[in-house]
Amino acid sequence: MNALMENVSVLWDRLLALFSSYNITTDTLDIAFVAFLVFSAIKMLKETRGIQIVKGLVIVAVIYAIISLLNMQASTYLFKTILRDFILVLIILFTPEIRHALETMGRSRFAFLNFFGAQQGDALYERKKRAVLEICKACRDMSDKKIGALIIFERNTMLGDIINTGTVVDAKVSRELINALFFPNSALHDGGVVIRDGRVVAAGCILPLTDNNSLSSELGTRHRASLGISEKSDAVAVVVSEETGKISIACGGELERGVSDGILMERLMDYILPDNANKEKKSFFSVLLTNVKEKFKK
Repeated sequence: MNALMENVSVLWDRLLALFSSYNITTDTLDIAFVAFLVFSAIKMLKETRGIQIVKGLVIVAVIYAIISLLNMQASTYLFKTILRDFILVLIILFTPEIRHALETMGRSRFAFLNFFGAQQGDALYERKKRAVLEICKACRDMSDKKIGALIIFERNTMLGDIINTGTVVDAKVSRELINALFFPNSALHDGGVVIRDGRVVAAGCILPLTDNNSLSSELGTRHRASLGISEKSDAVAVVVSEETGKISIACGGELERGVSDGILMERLMDYILPDNANKEKKSFFSVLLTNVKEKFKK
C-alpha cells in the first residue's frame, strides 16, 4: 500500500512540474497538434479492422499501468521485455493503415508540394471528356445486353501495379473498343479495364477485393473489386452487372448502385474532369518556368 501511495505521489509531482513549465503559446499549439493527430488516427482506424487492435493495445496499456503502480517487479519486467520492440510491432500491425494514411497525404493538394502535377491542358481535358462520353455510351450498350463490365479511371494514385496484372492496350477510348473488350467469352472480359488520361492503358486487370464483410450477398466479384480499388486508391470504378444490367459507381470506398445514364455522366464528369477553375492548373515548375520566360522577355 505504501508503494502504491509513493508511486501516486511521484506521478502527482511530475504533473505539477509539467504544468509549472507550461508555455501558453507553444505548448497550446503542441497540444492542439497532438490532439489533431490522435483524432485523425482514430477517425481513420474506426473505418478499418485496426480499431480492434487499438482496443487490445489500450487494455495492455491499462494492465501495464496497474502493475507499475503496484510495483509488481516480475510482471513489469515481463511487459518491458515483450514491449522492447514496440514500435516495430506497431508498424507491422498497422501496415495497411499506415500505407493508407501516407497515400491520403500524398493525394492532398498542397500547392507548395505539387511539384509533380502535370499541366491540365486543353488537349488532355478534351481527351478525358471524350473518354467519359464514349464509356457512358458503352455502359448503356452493355447494360441493355446485360454484359458484365468493370472500368477503372485512374486519378492521382498511380495504378501501375494493377496495370501490370493485365494486358497492355494503350488505345484511344471508343464505344466499340469497350464493347469488344467486355464481349462475353473474349480473352479479357473477366478483368478490369484501366483508363489513364483518357486512354485505355490495360485490360484484363486483376483488382483487390474489398475487406468489407457487411456487403449484400447479391453483389458479385466485380462490385467487390470496384469497392476494393476505390478503398485503396482514389480511382473511380464503373460496374455493369451481368445479372441485372444495372450500372454502379464506386468512389472513396462508397458504392452508388443502379445509376441512370444521366447520373453516370454527371458523376464521371465531376470525378474525372477538373472544374473550369482548375482546367488550366499548372504544376509548380510550370509556373516557375513561365515566370522566368516572362522576365527574359522584358
